[in-house]
Amino acid sequence: MKINRTLHIIAFDVPFPANYGGVIDIFYKIKALSESGVNIILHCFEYGRNPSKVLSDLCKKVYYYPRKTFKNFLYGNLPYIVSTRDSGELLENLLKDHHPILFEGLHSTFYLKHPDLKHRFKIVRTHNVEHNYYHHLEMVEKNFFKRYFFKLESEKLKKYQIVLKHADLICTISPNDTSYFQKKFGKTIFIPAFHANNKVEIKEGIGKFILYHGNLAIGENHEAAMYLINEVFSKQTLPFIIAGSHPKKELRQLAANYDHIRLVDDGNTEQIYNLIAEAQINVLYTEQDTGIKLKLLNALFTGRHCIVNHKMVDNTGLEILCSIARNSNQFIKLIEEFWEKPFTKTQVRQRIEFFENNFCNKYSVDELIAAITFLPSQNELAQKRANTNQPQKANRVVNALLGLLPF
Repeated sequence: MKINRTLHIIAFDVPFPANYGGVIDIFYKIKALSESGVNIILHCFEYGRNPSKVLSDLCKKVYYYPRKTFKNFLYGNLPYIVSTRDSGELLENLLKDHHPILFEGLHSTFYLKHPDLKHRFKIVRTHNVEHNYYHHLEMVEKNFFKRYFFKLESEKLKKYQIVLKHADLICTISPNDTSYFQKKFGKTIFIPAFHANNKVEIKEGIGKFILYHGNLAIGENHEAAMYLINEVFSKQTLPFIIAGSHPKKELRQLAANYDHIRLVDDGNTEQIYNLIAEAQINVLYTEQDTGIKLKLLNALFTGRHCIVNHKMVDNTGLEILCSIARNSNQFIKLIEEFWEKPFTKTQVRQRIEFFENNFCNKYSVDELIAAITFLPSQNELAQKRANTNQPQKANRVVNALLGLLPF
């Protein structure tokens, strides 16, 4: 019996261009699924990013829905990131067939428990333990109103996550998250982050600067950059570059105090990758230990020595490839140790061998496809026939005969 491998994907944003963490995972997942012969019906929520021909080329069909950002986050029990992604048109489009549905992030799960989707195979891709993520945003935010929003959103997300019991499968992005969701809900598997790197491309030898990179508009990355300047970079005289979009005034002013620290805030994705490749050392720091940082994968696929704090790599499987600093003094010591140490052909080979068997998009997509219950192509016709007369009885007969719909 031929299987019709068609999958609905609900994306919380338009996933192209793939230029920030969440949409990078979605876009390269779509690309890998398409290359593996899966027909994708993509549903995107729009709020500032335009429809994309690239997505149309990869997908069987692409739908766009406006995100309802006008909603007041103070009202209702639903988290703002969920309530603003409500579209009756989306539900209508999902009900046109019986294919499985992949919800990208808790953000996109408004219809996860809808009774009309009760017998559909539903997968949720978690990108973080969201209430922990928003709690951390609250902790580092200095603006009172934003801090209150993050606090309220974290509280709502913690209560709302019970909706995941309606998923048939939870696909986590990191081992830490896997442990959390498995204990809470079971039915959880680890699918590593999908990413842009097809192969390891690292320059041997020595680079000319030390790099920290990230989206500097995000509180977590802003705080990381501030910490590194105050506690590490300012204590040395080596050349440092901090690269990322939309740095805050506070960061600009701090970096300007030091002649050996340069802030690069106008680089596109290609320029960031070039900086990663040219750096002697990539330094990465975080206080948020959920999810996985795609910038770490980029640094390891493309860059030479990588020095990180433990929260960046603990239980990610990437510890073996990094030098780990547990305080500012260790950062300083490791930077001094690796500053004049060439990156060798042997080290490049070690990275290649590791990534041939880990964090490989092809292996990840094979595991994802194997975990999804796709319907036989003729089952859709059978369901339509069953709905014409005695729908409840007919559907039970069809399900009993095929034995393929998950419950």
